[in-house]
Amino acid sequence: MHLARLRLRNFRNYARLDATFEPGFHLLLGRNAQGKTNILEAIYLLATLRSFRGVGNPDLVRFGQSGYLVAAGVVSDVTHEIRIYWSRRERQITLDGQPVRRLADFLGTFRVTVFCTEDLFLIKGTARHRRRFLDLLLTQTEPDYLAWWQRYWRALRARNALLKQAAVDATALEGFTRELVTAGQILLDRRRRLVPRVAERVQEAYHRIAGGAEEVRLRYQSTVNSDLASELARVRPRELARKVTLVGPHLDDLDILLADRPAAAFASEGQKRSLALALKMAQAEYLTEVHGVPPVLLLDDVMGELDRSRRAAFLPLLERAHQARSQVFMTATEENWPRELAPRLRRWRVESGTLTPLPDN
Repeated sequence: MHLARLRLRNFRNYARLDATFEPGFHLLLGRNAQGKTNILEAIYLLATLRSFRGVGNPDLVRFGQSGYLVAAGVVSDVTHEIRIYWSRRERQITLDGQPVRRLADFLGTFRVTVFCTEDLFLIKGTARHRRRFLDLLLTQTEPDYLAWWQRYWRALRARNALLKQAAVDATALEGFTRELVTAGQILLDRRRRLVPRVAERVQEAYHRIAGGAEEVRLRYQSTVNSDLASELARVRPRELARKVTLVGPHLDDLDILLADRPAAAFASEGQKRSLALALKMAQAEYLTEVHGVPPVLLLDDVMGELDRSRRAAFLPLLERAHQARSQVFMTATEENWPRELAPRLRRWRVESGTLTPLPDN
C-alpha cells in the first residue's frame, strides 16, 4: 500500500501542491513552521478523515480562504482516487469519483499509522485518547465496527436527551436503552477481545525499545462489570437523578501498567515515551498482520527524539515496510535526520509551503 499522488489546494500553508511518490522512504527536510507536518496531516486525513493534531476542519483551511481540497491516488491491490473538499457551506468526500454515503464504505481504503508528539496523550492524557486508539484500530480491521459505534452514539445521544427532560417517558427510555445495550455490548466485546492481542505486541515492542525487564500490561477498564443491560438497570435511579447515562463503553478506559503500576503516575518521562512508541508500533504490526501489508507510516520528527538504542529497535518496523513496498514519510530538520537510512531515502525540501525533490546523495 502506498500514496502515489497528493494534491493540496488551500490546505494549511499550501496554496497549491501536486506531488507524486514512489514506494519507500521519504524524508521531508526543512526548518520549523515550513509545512512538513502539514503534509503528514493531509495524508492522515485521507485515511481517517481527521487531523492527528486534534483540530477541526476550519483550522485546516489556508488563512483567508473559504475551504480546502485534499486529493490523492492510493495503491493497494487496486488503485483508488480519494477527494476531500471542505468549506463552511459544503463537505464532499468521493471515492473513485462516487460520493461516499457511509463512512464504513470508506475507512480502511487507505491505512496509516502516525508517530508524533501527541502520542504521549495515550499515556498521560484522558481516557478519551485511549478509547480512540482502540476504536480506530477496530475500525481499520473489522468492517462492521464503525456502524455499531455510530449506532451506539446515536442511541446514547437520544437517551441522554430524554434523561434531561423534566418528565421522562419510561417507554421511550426503555426503547433507547435496548438499542444502547444491543450496540454497546458489541463494542465492549470487540474491545475486550482486541486488548490482549495488542498487549502482547506492546510488550514485545517495549522490550525492544527500552531493553528493560519491566512487564507492560494492558487492561480494559470498564464501567460494566457484568453485562450492560444489568448495569444500566442497576444505576437507573442515579441516572434519573443526574440526567445522564452513567455506564457504557463511552466511559471506559485502557489501563496501561508498567511493573504493575499505572504508567501515567509512576513511569518516568523516558518510559512514557517508550510506552507511547510501543503502542503505535503494536498498532502498525497488528494492521500488518490482519491485512497482510503494512500501513503507510508517518513519523513526525520522531527519529530525532530517539537515542541510539531506541532508534535501533524502531528500524525493523521501517525495514518491513520497505520490503513490502509500502511507504514511510518522516519529517526532520537538517540536524536530526536519520542518516542510517540515507542510502534508501528520497529527500524533499519543504520551505514556505512548497515541496521540492532534492538530488540523491
